[in-house]
Amino acid sequence: MSLKDQLSQLVYSTEQGKITPEEAPEQVPQGDGIVRIRRETKGRKGRGVTVIEGLGVTQAELKDIAKQLKKRCGVGGSTKEYAIEIQGDQREACAEWLRSKGYTVRFSGG
Repeated sequence: MSLKDQLSQLVYSTEQGKITPEEAPEQVPQGDGIVRIRRETKGRKGRGVTVIEGLGVTQAELKDIAKQLKKRCGVGGSTKEYAIEIQGDQREACAEWLRSKGYTVRFSGG
């Protein structure tokens, strides 16, 4: 093997075309049909967040619901692993909005 062959590396090739990875369908966790809302302060330096779980929707739909809830409450928040986190104690406002959308809502925790 010559020195030229050892130093050459394939940089670009048109033999295969575009290769897109195959994506598996999203596995949405199925619950019992009840949306649970709780207030959580653990690991947040005393600041509370409202956690909403059990919606049974995809990540894209979850982000859309979170966006609407944040706008309604006038606060920030995020989505993590099929749960919505809304800053502050917004349990009543979130429950009211979710009930108006047809969800069965229960409060959990203390």
